[in-house]
Order: sequence, then C-alpha cells, then structure tokens
Amino acid sequence: MQRLDHVGFVTASIRDAAPGFARSIGTTWSGEITHDPLQQVNVAFLRGARPQDPSVELVEPVGPGSPVSRFLERGGGLHHLCYEVPSLEAQLSLSRSNGGLVVKPPLPAVAFDGRRIAWVYTREKLLIEFLEA
Repeated sequence: MQRLDHVGFVTASIRDAAPGFARSIGTTWSGEITHDPLQQVNVAFLRGARPQDPSVELVEPVGPGSPVSRFLERGGGLHHLCYEVPSLEAQLSLSRSNGGLVVKPPLPAVAFDGRRIAWVYTREKLLIEFLEA
C-alpha cells in the first residue's frame, strides 16, 4: 500500500519561502534545511499537526547542475508527489508496466536517513518520487 509522504514544491529560497508557506497551510517548520549532494538540492519539510499527515517539502536547487534548476527557471512551484512504498523494486516494476519512465534510479537520500528513493514520470505527466519504507 502506498502512503503519501509529501508534496514537493520548488522554490528559489527555502529561508524566504518557508515562513509564509507554513502560515498559509497551517504547518510548522523547524528551521532545519538539509543538503543532499547527490541530488544537488537543499530541502526542508513543513510538518502537519499529526505525524501521519503528509508534509510539504520545499526544494531549493544548489547550483546550475541541479535537476530542479530548469524547473525553477520556468517559475518553480508544485513539482512532485512522494509516496512511501514497501518495496522500491516492486513499485518500479509496476510503474514501468503502467508505461512510466524511471527518470532517476534508486539512490540513498540524505533527508530520509539514507533510505532509497527513485523518480518516475508517468504517462499522465506526473513526476512521482517513491520512498523506500
């Protein structure tokens, strides 16, 4: 069973965007920003009141080589949905069989204590990040 973990939003500056985001959606931000050198981004999570609530992930590109730099150049905004799945390999196989394109194979994510993530672009033009449970 998939669980919506977070919604990703690309912004030019986490520090500038986070306070307003948190106020507007009734979440909190700890002030923590995590750098992920493999993905060339900084990320921060806005958490809901309950632990099971999905988070909003603010994503800030680090340098022109960041995979989200071009997205930001086009205005940024809503970028992806992230689902936590019990088996990354099984999910990627299912995604492929449904016509999805794996755009980034599994790699460890700093923001998730090294748990692996993978990225799939669906036929419906939705970018989905899958997070290993």
